[in-house]
Amino acid sequence: MNISEIKDLMSQFDQSSLREFAYSNNGESLVLSKNDTQSINPSVQPAVAPATSVNPTPAESVAESVPAPAAGSAAEGDLVESPLVGVAYLAPAPDKPAFVSVGDSVKKGQTLLIIEAMKVMNEVPAPKDGVVTEILVANEEVVEFGKGLVRIK
Repeated sequence: MNISEIKDLMSQFDQSSLREFAYSNNGESLVLSKNDTQSINPSVQPAVAPATSVNPTPAESVAESVPAPAAGSAAEGDLVESPLVGVAYLAPAPDKPAFVSVGDSVKKGQTLLIIEAMKVMNEVPAPKDGVVTEILVANEEVVEFGKGLVRIK
């Protein structure tokens, strides 16, 4: 595989909705990832590092935009954090209304959103009674363990 083929693959990957891509042929391998993870094996790092730097701006803007509102709105309620890594869904189906909206009253145990992990839909329940003051994730956003999802006051 020559450099122009690699650049073409990186460009197409950058414009796609894929989060990870791996290619192997005749002993050559290429791994591209848009996920913000650190490699455990240092020998794999060179293959992953260029792929994550293909489009650093969205990853950096997401990483920078989430802590800023969380710090500024800490007085607006308790943070409900993601219990696992997966894709957040704010509604039970694309044609259905959202589980909760800002200003909604919720009861302890009420479903706030769903996180899909390995094709399993995991409901995230409200930890207490209260009012939703902020929704910190977008529909179909990939969330990490511990990421703030919703604030309840």
